[in-house]
Amino acid sequence: MSKVIIGIHGLGNKPSEKILKEWWLKSILEGLENINKNNFKLNFEIIYWANILHEKPLNEAITDKDDPCYVDERYITAPKNFIPTPHPVRQKVLRFIEKQMDKIFLNEDLSINYSFISDMIIHRYFKELEMYYTEERSDKNDKKYFVRDAIRNRAAEVLKKHENDEIFLIAHSMGTIVIYDVLTFILPDLKIDTLVTMGSPLGLPIVMGKIAAEEKLKPRIKEKLKTPPGVKRYWYNFSDLEDKIAMNYNLGDDYDKNSSGVQAVDFVVNNNYEINGEKNPHKSYGYLRTPEFSKVLSEFLEREKPKPSMHFLKFVVKNFVKASKFAKRIMNSFNPFKSRDKDESR
Repeated sequence: MSKVIIGIHGLGNKPSEKILKEWWLKSILEGLENINKNNFKLNFEIIYWANILHEKPLNEAITDKDDPCYVDERYITAPKNFIPTPHPVRQKVLRFIEKQMDKIFLNEDLSINYSFISDMIIHRYFKELEMYYTEERSDKNDKKYFVRDAIRNRAAEVLKKHENDEIFLIAHSMGTIVIYDVLTFILPDLKIDTLVTMGSPLGLPIVMGKIAAEEKLKPRIKEKLKTPPGVKRYWYNFSDLEDKIAMNYNLGDDYDKNSSGVQAVDFVVNNNYEINGEKNPHKSYGYLRTPEFSKVLSEFLEREKPKPSMHFLKFVVKNFVKASKFAKRIMNSFNPFKSRDKDESR
C-alpha cells in the first residue's frame, strides 16, 4: 500500500491534462516549501474531465487574448507582498445569507422549493453545472448518454486504480460535486483516507437538493446528507470568504457524520492567486498553496503506514501452519516411494 495524491479540477475549460497536472503539482510544492516541508517525493495523479465538455483544451502558447483557447489564468507564483485579510463582518453576513437561502430553497426533506428559480439560476450562472445535471449526448455509434455519467465514470476509473493505496483526494469547485456523487452513488465502498474540498459549491441549496433527489432514488432515504461512506479518516473543506462559488463556506453543519464518524472540518483561508493585478479567490492554484492545506497534506505524507495488528498477524501465522500441514498430507499421499516400501516389507 502506497500513498497517492489524486486531484480533480472544477468548472471551465482547462489546459491539456499534462500542463494542468504540472501546474497543480507546482502549486502544491510551492505551498509545502513555504512551510519548510520540501523534502517529499509526491505520487500525484489528476482526474481530467474538461475534454468531455470541450473539444479543444486551452493552449498556453496562444498569445491572442481573443482566442477562445487563450489561457488567461495560468500558474504563477504567489505575489511577495500578499497580506492575508480577515473578513469578520463578511463571515457573519455569509452565515446569515446561508440560513436564509436554505429556508427559501430547501424543504425539510431537502427537496428543492421554487425549482423553476433554481433552474434559472443554474442556467444563468452555472452553465457547466446545468450540462452536468441535464445534458444528454450521443457517442460515435449514436448511443445516448448523460454528460454526468461520462464525468463520473472518468473519475471512478482513476480512483479504482488506486483502491489498494492510501488516497489523499483533492477536489476543487465543481469537481467536489463530481467526487461526492462518485463516492456516494458509484464507489461507496472505496476507502479514502483524506478527502479535501476547496472552493466547493456543495453547500448551495440547489446542489444539496439535487444530491438529495438522487439519494431518494436509492433504497435508503436520509433526512440529512452525509459524508461519503468510504471516507475513513478526514474531510477537510477550504474556503476563501471572497470566493463566490463557495458562498456557503461551512459544510460541517450541512453534512452529517458517516458511519466512520467523519464530518467536514471547515477552514477559512486566504486564496492568494493573482495575475496581472487581478485577484481570483476561487482559483485552484491559490487554494493548493495555502498554509492550512499544506499543513494537512504534510501530516498525511509524514504519517507512518499502518502496521498489521497482532490479531491479524496471529491469523496469518495460524492459517499458514494449517495450509502447510494440509500441503504436506497431500504430498505424502502422492509419494510413490512410500507405497513401494510397504509392498517390499511384505
